[in-house]
Amino acid sequence: QVQLVESGGGLVQAGGSLRLSCAASGRTFSNYAMAWFRQAPEKGREYVAGISWSGGSTYYADSVKGRFTISRDNAKNTLYLEMNTLKPEDTAVYYCAADRLGDGSSRYGYDAWGQGTQVIVSS
Repeated sequence: QVQLVESGGGLVQAGGSLRLSCAASGRTFSNYAMAWFRQAPEKGREYVAGISWSGGSTYYADSVKGRFTISRDNAKNTLYLEMNTLKPEDTAVYYCAADRLGDGSSRYGYDAWGQGTQVIVSS
C-alpha cells in the first residue's frame, strides 16, 4: 500500500494562490493514478482533480476548471495541486488519493488516502 502525506495548506486571501503537495512512499508511485479531493465543513467529500499514472491525462471538477492545475513528478514521488484565483468556497481540507487500477477520472475506488491539509480562503 502506498502512503501519502499532504502539505502546503494554509490561510490565503481570496484571489490568492497556494500549491499543495502530496508525497508518496511505500510503493511505486508511478503505478498509481492520483487525485485530489476536498471536504468543507458539514459537506461531503468532493472530487477536485485527477491525473493518470503517466501524467498524460488530467481531469477537473467544473468548480475548479481553469483555476487549479494537477501535476505529478514520478521521479520525486510527488503529486501537486496548483490553486489560483482562490475563492472562499474553496475552503476545505484537501486530500490526495491513489488508485492502482483507474486513470484518475473516477470519484470512487481509491486505495489509499492522505491525512489531509487545511486550506482557508478569507474574503
